[in-house]
Amino acid sequence: MERNAPCWCGSGKKYKKCHMPIEEQMRIHADRGEIVPTRSLLKTPHQIEKIKESAALNTAVLDAVAEKICIGMSTAEIDQIVYDFTTKHGGIPAPLNYEGFPKSVCTSLNNEVCHGIPDKDIILKEGDIINVDVSTILDGYFSDASRMFTMGNISDRAKRIVKVTEECVARGLAAAKPWGHLGDIAYAINSHAQANGYSVVEDIGGHGIGLEFHEDPFVSYVTPKGSEMLLVPGMMFTIEPMINEGSPDFFVDEDNGWTVYTMDDGLSAQIEYMVLVTENGIEILTK
Repeated sequence: MERNAPCWCGSGKKYKKCHMPIEEQMRIHADRGEIVPTRSLLKTPHQIEKIKESAALNTAVLDAVAEKICIGMSTAEIDQIVYDFTTKHGGIPAPLNYEGFPKSVCTSLNNEVCHGIPDKDIILKEGDIINVDVSTILDGYFSDASRMFTMGNISDRAKRIVKVTEECVARGLAAAKPWGHLGDIAYAINSHAQANGYSVVEDIGGHGIGLEFHEDPFVSYVTPKGSEMLLVPGMMFTIEPMINEGSPDFFVDEDNGWTVYTMDDGLSAQIEYMVLVTENGIEILTK
């Protein structure tokens, strides 16, 4: 672009005062052979504003679940809370009918890694741990986050995997810096999980998000430090490692085609944040 032309992002600034310095820095990294994002992966100021509105609703949905989730509740009731709250506030649950998924939220218990389908016959009981994964569309913009909930008195092993998962996510967030790499996040997460005797699921990871439910890049949590895509201001993606008690291997339920289980029947935990890379660091949009 011409230096004095309006920037392509619609900020109203001249290109030389807006994205030109960022794209010049990207070219330096690209010349070194590093993976750099395309311009399409950098969200514009308008897009960021609208995605943040979706993210605020997504967080409010999870807060509504947190207020009501309890022992004796069915996972179908969680699904109803999510649907009712989201639609009441003008949103659409992103999972509903996504590639055939039949519900508004994913509810994954104990040995379920992810994509658990809510059901009236699945009742929360003492000692359960459950991941509630909420994704929202608001005015065409997407957001995503998940939380772990513990039911009453849980076992020491359940407490420990939830705690270590929280620590893994915190370390991943701390490692995410502009002009670093996705592999920095992966290394921070995977090394901490392994140091505590856990494994990280390899074939399911995070993803870009905002304009679509799932965008590039794929966010692995098992790649080396300094590898994978460069973190450039304007990028938006999820940090959502799935931490397994034993093997990282899994299988998918043959009957419903969705629910992912640990291969060895061990516990699994996941926490998901959605983040924006800025020029000064990482901004957490959902949690």
